[in-house]
Amino acid sequence: MVKELVRRLAVAEHPDDPASLAAAQADPEQWWRGNHGGDLGYSSLLEALAPTQAARQGLLASFFEPTDDDRAAGVKMPSKAHRSIAQLVKRGAVRVIITTNFDRLMEQALEGEGVSAQVIARPEAVNGMSPLAHAPATLIKLHGDYKDLGSLNTPDELAAYPTEWKVLVSQVLEEYGLVISGWSADWDTALVALLEAAKSRRYPLYWDQRSSRGSTAQSILANRNGSVITAADADSMFADLATSLDALERLAEPPLTTAIAVARLKRYLPDPVHRLDLHDLVMSATDAVVTGVNDQPLSIAGLDGEGFQAVLEDHRARSEQMLQLAVTGMWHDPEGHHDRLWMDVVKRLIDAGSIRALGVPVQQVLERARMYPALLLMTCAGVATVSRGRERLLVRLVSEVHGHMDVGVSLELPACQIAHPARVLNDDWTNDLPRWGGGKWTYPVSHLLAAECREVFRDLIPRDDDYTRTVHGFEYRMSLMYEVTNSSYRGAYRAMPGEFVGETGWSWDDRDIPIAEETFRARGDRVQDWPWVDLLGGHEKYDDALIQHRDILKKFKYHNMR
Repeated sequence: MVKELVRRLAVAEHPDDPASLAAAQADPEQWWRGNHGGDLGYSSLLEALAPTQAARQGLLASFFEPTDDDRAAGVKMPSKAHRSIAQLVKRGAVRVIITTNFDRLMEQALEGEGVSAQVIARPEAVNGMSPLAHAPATLIKLHGDYKDLGSLNTPDELAAYPTEWKVLVSQVLEEYGLVISGWSADWDTALVALLEAAKSRRYPLYWDQRSSRGSTAQSILANRNGSVITAADADSMFADLATSLDALERLAEPPLTTAIAVARLKRYLPDPVHRLDLHDLVMSATDAVVTGVNDQPLSIAGLDGEGFQAVLEDHRARSEQMLQLAVTGMWHDPEGHHDRLWMDVVKRLIDAGSIRALGVPVQQVLERARMYPALLLMTCAGVATVSRGRERLLVRLVSEVHGHMDVGVSLELPACQIAHPARVLNDDWTNDLPRWGGGKWTYPVSHLLAAECREVFRDLIPRDDDYTRTVHGFEYRMSLMYEVTNSSYRGAYRAMPGEFVGETGWSWDDRDIPIAEETFRARGDRVQDWPWVDLLGGHEKYDDALIQHRDILKKFKYHNMR
């Protein structure tokens, strides 16, 4: 900037002398001494170029204040490092910033984060400032502000600080740790002297590798037992620091209660700014479930109904928060902004549950139970989507998400087939669970899933009969989906029985038509772009497909269901 100002001054003073301009460009300091006497300084240069403060501000604006083109190009704007530092200030990790720059990028970054910092740019301002401990943030501009003629630039100006600066900086060095970036210690002899004189070693010193290579910096590092940070540049250094603090805080936080997690999800859900926070919240709960899947034993000596029930109960307990988050998220996102997230959760669970253990004893009933959390999630998701009319999301969750299973050969199957109830749970084992008190159910797997998911919907669907009808609607849709996917994939399962076709599941007007089919048709008549039409072969085949499906369901029509 000084070189450019000298060039402009040479043109202004000697417009017809190309030699003067060439000399100013070749050696600005020599040109200045020859034409104005004394050493070249920022203040004296500005005084020569502009007689008033307003004129000087106008002159400097082009160097520091961005135009529309500058903003579009991302120049003269706060960098990633500035923004990361501002975020560290906002979270309370940084309270004081000392800068030798006299631009206003740091102030702009702080304002962008909503941080109101006290800015001290002149020694006289120290006397009236709020104490460091009482201010939310303090920015100390040791060399002044670009609009202030008191800025420090030359070696002589940087050799000694006023008393106010010495007292304030010494306090910072005594009471705070230091992270130094982009300052070489080669020119600011007054600041170097304060660093060397600081007695306290209570707090650490960190210095970026790029600017700490000089002999003065190395001496300070040695004297203060400082550490060098390897970083490509300031942008990556401070961004990595902010990310690391995020990770450490998550580790230090106690596990979220389900109520708090759901409250956060409701806050994040409508706000695009919190999209990543929403993802991390949901995936953290999902990871806890995956850990349970990985830890589940695959062989238990003397396994009986009580032991199997304990395995299922452990999966259900670990899945509680994930299920609540997924149901709440689908329920309150009618536009489907976050549908991809729920598909990712399903994918993570089926991948975790379908990994085969090699070289260890395996009981098939336990190996299959590792898919139980995925089955619980798809059941809860199905009830939520049917209740909210989010049919397309249901179709996507169970048919577009795919995984692989190893059954002697590797099979790629949609989620509804990998976590098919008959693949995950066995009727005999499910009927032998102690929770039934010795009773038996005609459709034990269907009854278990409905019972396990009931509490998730206690507030959203308070009435038991409404919940039951919704579950039956979901089971009917899944029976259609099982048949559709069975015809397309090798190793796929067909429709399975459930309480939706039990003794009370058939129309009183026509005992050959399931009530679930009637409600399904009625909703399809009211909904434009009903996704099941295309799934069942188009409008020409839709009605025939539903009629044919009745014949399959009639085979499951049992009476005297308990």
